[in-house]
Amino acid sequence: MTEKPRNPVSRRERPAKPALTREAIVAVALAVLRSDGLEKVTMRRLAQELDTGPASLYVYVRNTAELHAAVLDEVLGELDVAVARTGDGDWQTRLERLLVSYTVLLFGHPALARSALVARPSGPHYLDLLETLLTLLAEGGVPDGRAAWGVDVLLQFGTATAAEQAARHAAPGADGELDALAAAVQASSAQTRPRLAAVADDVLSGTPEDRLAWGFRVLLTGVARTARPGQETG
Repeated sequence: MTEKPRNPVSRRERPAKPALTREAIVAVALAVLRSDGLEKVTMRRLAQELDTGPASLYVYVRNTAELHAAVLDEVLGELDVAVARTGDGDWQTRLERLLVSYTVLLFGHPALARSALVARPSGPHYLDLLETLLTLLAEGGVPDGRAAWGVDVLLQFGTATAAEQAARHAAPGADGELDALAAAVQASSAQTRPRLAAVADDVLSGTPEDRLAWGFRVLLTGVARTARPGQETG
């Protein structure tokens, strides 16, 4: 018995694919980040997810670095900057809370934290973060020039702290190295290293949360009191 030829399926009968946009690309990239990590957020992987060719993505995103910066901006949308502006506490307390929240947010995305050291996000959430930091510094009477440079220092500290923790957690034997350092500091001789011996109990003391908040407080004090070179006299 002769088999009847199958009716060909017209391409016009296939459901139309959603229009490719930058927003759609970033949304898929964020989903891949949360399911498989930043290492899997590649142009090839996103092209597969979006049922298109990698070359099509470059119309909307120039390279992987720009893609990672856009993903970082989307993650920053989880920060509640409105609470930082209008919440309880003085300006410095609210600023510290926001910076700690920023750092903790990056703790939850270790690979993104490392990428954030070099990423240059320019999306709305990052700009809102900058605006909020500048607003709080202005509320505290910090001159605009110092504030403009200060936000960079503050965010660098938070980003570097998150990236350091991410690298430490990923490194085998990191806990053993920290224990070895603590033991070496405790064993420091008062004759050969008197200052280290005097503060041995304090060198690695305190909770990570307290040390992080204190670090931001130190930087805030410095930003508020330190004139920019060539710009101010006081």
